[in-house]
Amino acid sequence: MGAGHAHRLYRHGHSPVHGLPPHTKLAAAFLFVVVVVSTPREAMWAFAGYAVLLAAVAAHARVPAAFLLRRLLIEVPFVAFAVLMPFVAEGERVHALGLSLSVNGLWGAWNVLAKGTLGVAASVLLAATTELRELLLGLQRLRLPPLLVQIASFMIRYGDVITDEMRRMRIARESRGFEARGVRHWGVLAKSAGALFIRSYERGERVHLAMVSRGYAGSMPVIDEVTASGAQWRHALTLPCAALVVCLLGWIL
Repeated sequence: MGAGHAHRLYRHGHSPVHGLPPHTKLAAAFLFVVVVVSTPREAMWAFAGYAVLLAAVAAHARVPAAFLLRRLLIEVPFVAFAVLMPFVAEGERVHALGLSLSVNGLWGAWNVLAKGTLGVAASVLLAATTELRELLLGLQRLRLPPLLVQIASFMIRYGDVITDEMRRMRIARESRGFEARGVRHWGVLAKSAGALFIRSYERGERVHLAMVSRGYAGSMPVIDEVTASGAQWRHALTLPCAALVVCLLGWIL
């Protein structure tokens, strides 16, 4: 985890949100999502309040709305699932625009869309203001099991290596005149996938042997000790605390 690793969701900046320690942002995002999920689905105004809070954080972090909206497209499959719920759910039904819709399905679709969108937006903001290396350090600081942190670290470090290997194999196939046009070409693609798996496995064994020869004993050394002051914690927890107030009002009103 010593080397930096940029990712497409990250937006370089020098805002106060970028400057917060990663573990404070991770804790804030997790608590915010818990509060959102705990909100009753009937309190529709509360979800509008959460959206306003996230918009304020985005403005504070200087993350453009267009950047955020483009990244929200990742939830399109869940939107498609939510759209089907009013048609397939059982129970009381209402008629609108000539369609018979389930009341429970409509509430379920709203619940999935509202809470899912807010959760994805919070995750996108976290990723846009925190580098991958910092996220790993934050997970380590929050006492996540070290083995899980190491697995995530290696996935990030060698994901691009394997992707580049796939690109070279594709170029090699195309240079020999191969184009996958139908089922009869699946055999060649399957052999390429098998070769990629074997190469990746062998690379993993070589990396492990190299680590063991350098004294690896199951844990990675902590290079950067990330700490947070009380003011930074208060700054980071402003979002979930404000969301908690909205949630409590949603249950009361």
